[in-house]
Amino acid sequence: MRYVIIGNSAAAIGGVEGIRRVDAASPIALISAEPHHTYSRPLISYLLWGKTDEERMLYRPRDYYEKMGVTPLLGCTATKIDPAKQIVRLADGRDVPYDKLLVATGSRPFVPPMAGLDQVEKKFSFLTLDDAHALAAALTPLSRVLIVGAGLIGTKCAEGIRHLCRSLTIVDMAPRILPAVLDEEAAALVQRRMEAHGIAFRLSDSVARFEKNLAHLQSGAEIPFDVLVLAVGVRPRTELVEAAGGKVERGIVTDACQRTSLPNVYAAGDCTRSHDISTGADKILAILPNAYLQGETAGRSMAGEDVPFDKAIPMNAGGFFGLHVVSAGDLNGESDIVRQGGSYKRLVRRDGRLVGFLLVGDVSRAGIYTALIREQTPLSSIDYELIREKPQLAAFSRAERAHMLGGVQA
Repeated sequence: MRYVIIGNSAAAIGGVEGIRRVDAASPIALISAEPHHTYSRPLISYLLWGKTDEERMLYRPRDYYEKMGVTPLLGCTATKIDPAKQIVRLADGRDVPYDKLLVATGSRPFVPPMAGLDQVEKKFSFLTLDDAHALAAALTPLSRVLIVGAGLIGTKCAEGIRHLCRSLTIVDMAPRILPAVLDEEAAALVQRRMEAHGIAFRLSDSVARFEKNLAHLQSGAEIPFDVLVLAVGVRPRTELVEAAGGKVERGIVTDACQRTSLPNVYAAGDCTRSHDISTGADKILAILPNAYLQGETAGRSMAGEDVPFDKAIPMNAGGFFGLHVVSAGDLNGESDIVRQGGSYKRLVRRDGRLVGFLLVGDVSRAGIYTALIREQTPLSSIDYELIREKPQLAAFSRAERAHMLGGVQA
């Protein structure tokens, strides 16, 4: 069996490891446009902040490809999938044949039409290691930085480069930061922490046009800058599958075993559409844990072991200048809120089950809440009052504890 994977991040690595769980010997070729060894993309802000280095950013050890029997084709761009001939065409004209193919192409930065953007000389995205290096090279201690976008990419970029520049302003048309992740109260806590570190915000506003190094906002305000970061959002890289005739609905459409509509072609990660069990809706879930699990599922399926992945939920975990944040699932439902010692907790219930939660500050044992959502555990089967105040295994029945601990009695 000849396996080929397009991509080199979480979903691709999950694919390698899923294949190797079933098939220890067949060759795997891994194609990546980036020239780098697999690394953890969420850590690029910490690299610029000085909290990590490139060696500690590695997603797997340096000898990973060799040990896993993978032929890495790094710095090679896939330009076409031919499902009839079962080949992947590379930009240099080479064809890579496959028996099973995994598309794990991830996402690309989304840059909306913005008047005058072509006049801005120093403009950057913030999604890859090369983006981080290019941005760092452009910054000086006198740089005034403007970031368009107050989502995860924009806010983490701001945290990573604040010490490298003179001033930093974030503009977003939403009324609060991280609108897809946090509610109003949680967003205010994070915003105050970032403002305490010298980051300014212009919310409920947007850029009307650029005039070289001057941003004219819809409100009439003007922001001079030296360096611009565009962090408006990302879009799935679906074009290879779509051009080959595969079904795409914003993301690549797959079944629960990550098969696409093309024969012998699978897809996983940020380029795909997922089924969110917390809402029951199909959507793009550009989240590393789901990407890895989808990739692992695809790899096992490619090698002949069909084990569906049916526990996808939105989930984000991180921090902002030491203030920890974890969110997961759906925040629409009946809420229970706990405020204690500067921390904020919101648990969201619907139809007798936990469907979402949000933690700011104290995020200990967030995994218990995540497990309740993924397993769709009836709250009537546990001590919810105890779980609400302080998550602990004692709130579960003996049988549930044994199941959660992999059969170990607790």
